[in-house]
Amino acid sequence: MGENNAIERMTVTVTREMAHTMRSALNEGAYASSSEIIREALRDWQHKRKLRATELETLRADIAVADRDIAEGRVDTFDVNRIAERGQKILQSRSRS
Repeated sequence: MGENNAIERMTVTVTREMAHTMRSALNEGAYASSSEIIREALRDWQHKRKLRATELETLRADIAVADRDIAEGRVDTFDVNRIAERGQKILQSRSRS
């Protein structure tokens, strides 16, 4: 096994509700062990963290573009109604897809 796959034993404390949910999943046969449940939860958590990091990078890049546009005078008059209408059109087009 590679160093990244080395196993380390940890103790995890969960709420009673979480423990009940885990026991139910085990009793139903959805998982073979509580460790399997925790590993899946951690994989999901890692995936969410990566997605958030990507979203944050995208947001920072968008802000940098906006900052450059402002610095170079590429700006329009701020019109809340126009922005709201544009957002509604975008949402409507997405809901049709």
